[in-house]
Amino acid sequence: MGNRMTDGPRQGTGGDGARGATVEDVVLNANTAFYNAFEAGDLDLMAAVWLPEPDPVCIHPGNAAISGYAEMMRAWAMIFANTPYIQFFLTDVQVRVDEDVAYVTCTENVLSSGEGAPEDGFAGGKALATNVFRRTSSGWRLWIHHASPVLSSSGGRQEEAE
Repeated sequence: MGNRMTDGPRQGTGGDGARGATVEDVVLNANTAFYNAFEAGDLDLMAAVWLPEPDPVCIHPGNAAISGYAEMMRAWAMIFANTPYIQFFLTDVQVRVDEDVAYVTCTENVLSSGEGAPEDGFAGGKALATNVFRRTSSGWRLWIHHASPVLSSSGGRQEEAE
């Protein structure tokens, strides 16, 4: 990848990164800002991550696509109201940049409480995510988020094992 920094996205940084950062680093920082806003349950931070126009799209695991900025922000408000705790551990993170569009693919290893979790407990899950960003005058903004649940622990390699 040619990055000067090899530690991946730095937690707690949502800006455009340090001087000397590659474009890939800056996109990874924007990706980290998305997950930081999600974990914080902060609607203002989440609103700042997304590209308002053209219509952004968000697809959560097992749900229909949400299109349009206003509809998406309403959906995030509902998610935050019903998710007391969520934490993401990202693995298999890869970034690609092509001029003013970039995408990050990753595995979301999720720990959460709330709906679907045992009473007084936590639930774990895994999803594969693609986050598409567009470069704007104010930095890279999330345009499309699509997460699909991982239904087996084999990682889709069942054909190879047989």
